[in-house]
Amino acid sequence: MANAKVLQEKQQMVSDVTAKLRDSSCTIVADYRGLTVAQVTQLRKSLREAGVEFQVLKNTLVRRATAEAELTELDEFLSGPTAIAFSKDDVVAPAKILSDFAKKNDKLSVKAGIVEGKVVGVDQIKALADLPSREGLLSMLLSVLQAPMRNFALAVKAVGEKQEGGAQEA
Repeated sequence: MANAKVLQEKQQMVSDVTAKLRDSSCTIVADYRGLTVAQVTQLRKSLREAGVEFQVLKNTLVRRATAEAELTELDEFLSGPTAIAFSKDDVVAPAKILSDFAKKNDKLSVKAGIVEGKVVGVDQIKALADLPSREGLLSMLLSVLQAPMRNFALAVKAVGEKQEGGAQEA
């Protein structure tokens, strides 16, 4: 029979992972088999700088957490060495970082993910990774919002210059 202290620690880990699954705006499951310690350290550093938590977890503990979080569709992807990236704020950052890293290091492969509470496949994660960052999207939106005002200002300026030119000729 398992030690009561060990059992309590495992139950605490399951509840922690359950909370992370529920609170994350984006969670990505990846297979890191074959990566060197230096590569994993580099990946962790990149993710940490973006505010993403990266953990290697036992599949059985994650399965129990997915059952508690009612995300059992993720269970089919929990085989082999599994690392999970949790992001509370940014949906795009973990997808972008893991996809870029996977392009450079063929040993890392993204298995699946959870975006806004829905289990998604590799294709959706790659599509998410191809989106511009939040700042990029905001700057695009700002450009779109500024364009009508800028065009109006240019038109008013052109009319004013035309009238000045007509007044000087007379």
